[in-house]
Amino acid sequence: MQARISMITLGVRDLPAATRFYEQGLGLPRMASPPEVAFFTLQGTWLALFGREALAADAGVTATGSGFPAFSLAHNVTSEAEVDRVLQQATAAGAALVKPGQKTGWGGYAGYFRDPDGFLWEVAHNPHFWVGPPDTSG
Repeated sequence: MQARISMITLGVRDLPAATRFYEQGLGLPRMASPPEVAFFTLQGTWLALFGREALAADAGVTATGSGFPAFSLAHNVTSEAEVDRVLQQATAAGAALVKPGQKTGWGGYAGYFRDPDGFLWEVAHNPHFWVGPPDTSG
């Protein structure tokens, strides 16, 4: 098996609301998608939003459950200021700020937000991890 993640699929409660959050609120580029799923292109992978019940049925598991899912998604950026800007953009779009941007024990700067479905996102600047040129699209 080659080491890669091709797609991350989030099971969401309200597909149109989640799609608006990621497309309009965070500005992710949406691909042409059938009505039951929303696909977004990321650098090197895709993000998919799919109804929570439908995703559970597809996997053959129950959709019930709550609490901490024991994982987070991460978005690495090129500066501390960009961490703060992305956290502000996410909260303006409807996310909940979980942890404001702050210095970390590993020498970086990071904060967390929770999207409208409760998925945790870390926004981090790691001075030891090159992420490419900054996104200046907005």
